[in-house]
Amino acid sequence: MSSDDENFMREALLEAKKAFALGEVPVGAVLVSDGKIIARAHNVVEQNGDASCHAELLCLQRGAKELNNWRLLECTLYCTLEPCAMCAGAMTLFRIQRLVYGAPDLRYGSRPIDSIEVTSGVCEEEAGNLLKGFFRKRRKSIVPACLPEN
Repeated sequence: MSSDDENFMREALLEAKKAFALGEVPVGAVLVSDGKIIARAHNVVEQNGDASCHAELLCLQRGAKELNNWRLLECTLYCTLEPCAMCAGAMTLFRIQRLVYGAPDLRYGSRPIDSIEVTSGVCEEEAGNLLKGFFRKRRKSIVPACLPEN
């Protein structure tokens, strides 16, 4: 892990915190080209009512618009959580060079095909704690309808 990886992952974590503040699953992403962030995004699935509004996919779309090219060759995507199959497929199709992620997703995680270099575990503890805190808070706010009121 390089210091650049950690610095860019911290930017992705800032995006994840924006999602957390909106009540979204706290996942953030930044896309880097030539050492500069060209796009950033966070989950807005609930806000948009659209299951495809994942941070990674939005970030790739914004990066393609910024570069005026859907081929994101030589770009690195930093995301706080291991991508799902949808996002991993999009990374492959957008032709990114490298993926760096923080926490593993034991439920939905999926790696892109072998043409993409993958680095995992960057700021893993911080990314994982943000997700755990979000779901802990969510569970506390859900009161099962079948429990009698006292």
